[in-house]
Amino acid sequence: MEYLKILAFTHKQIDLKSLGKLVICEQTLDDRLRNIQKELGVKEIFYIGTCNRVEFVFTTARTLDREFILEFFRVLDMGLPAAYIDQFVDNVSVYEQVAAFNHLLRTSCSLESLVVGEKEILAQVRRAYEACRVSGFTGDYMRMIMNRVVKTAKEVYTHTNISKNPVSVVSLAYRKLRDLTITANSRLLIIGAGETNKNLAQYLKKHKYSNFSIFNRTVENAESLAKDLNGIAYPLTELAGFKGGFDVIITCTGATEPIITEEIYKNLLNGDTGKKVIVDLAIPNDTAPAVIKNFPIHYIEVESLKEVARKNIQERYDELVNAEQIIEQNITEFDLVLRQRKIEIAMSEVPQKIKAIKSKALDIVFAEEINTLDENSRIVLERVMDYMEKKYISVPMVMAKEIMINNS
Repeated sequence: MEYLKILAFTHKQIDLKSLGKLVICEQTLDDRLRNIQKELGVKEIFYIGTCNRVEFVFTTARTLDREFILEFFRVLDMGLPAAYIDQFVDNVSVYEQVAAFNHLLRTSCSLESLVVGEKEILAQVRRAYEACRVSGFTGDYMRMIMNRVVKTAKEVYTHTNISKNPVSVVSLAYRKLRDLTITANSRLLIIGAGETNKNLAQYLKKHKYSNFSIFNRTVENAESLAKDLNGIAYPLTELAGFKGGFDVIITCTGATEPIITEEIYKNLLNGDTGKKVIVDLAIPNDTAPAVIKNFPIHYIEVESLKEVARKNIQERYDELVNAEQIIEQNITEFDLVLRQRKIEIAMSEVPQKIKAIKSKALDIVFAEEINTLDENSRIVLERVMDYMEKKYISVPMVMAKEIMINNS
């Protein structure tokens, strides 16, 4: 791993708005990476760009000092003002050799993510690598690196609890709903068309819920969400008079006073006495205390969900030590794999050279003697030569691997 290097710009050192200026659009990525390879002595390279990080993973014999990083930005040619370049150079995380491999493994196993245990980062790294592989920016070495990255991440996600328990309020709210065995044809009122409700609605849509009525102050936003959910949009002013019935209310608005008052809730029930569900993800809550007190409801509110999320996050962090043990084991194993591959590459010409020696012996050096042999003798000789050829190819390879394993 002598030549493996990484330049990482992440949420840990750089604010996300500034980080966005480093994201390279797909249309210009190939040209920029090609220039890096050509001008900086970089053999293999791939680029990772997400909302939380921009990283360049590459191989070079050069040291990643400040001079190299400034040259890297010059060749990358992002059109950034000098002030931004200084900020990025001052806050870049530099990894070389085994430390670079360890960082790539930790990143792909989500140990370096904003939310530890989120599996999406592995998919993002794989897509980034694959795009650069298809474009010809990576070769055999990065192929081996990525095979080990994927293997390690799968082991971490399978053999630890680092990603087992959900930590987002939205995913927890959906799980609470699911545990209440709400049927797919349940009538869902969504109050508020902001990001939180949109995300929860996507969970519901994915799991085949389809009966949505969306209320929002800005009716255009309600219509946009309703179109995505194949539901019906209403202005928030029509909530009090809604007579369509409901089984679940999902609410999250920026209101400072309760949206669902006792009077409005009674009107929404329209004589229905069954037990309903309210998922209230607003702060302060959109549901008046009197509603919770005076009506039979399953009430799911944001503060209790946040407490579960905090507990789950702590449990994920408790799993870091187990994940790091898996990573350390894979780094150790990969060192042997790399050395075996070096032997394979170094000895890849042996078969051709053995065949050439055999051909020269038969066709030139001993040609006259062979021509004096009868047919059966020539056949036996060729069989002996074929046998010797195979042994001369396989025996050195096996011996080299055994020596390397015994010395490791």
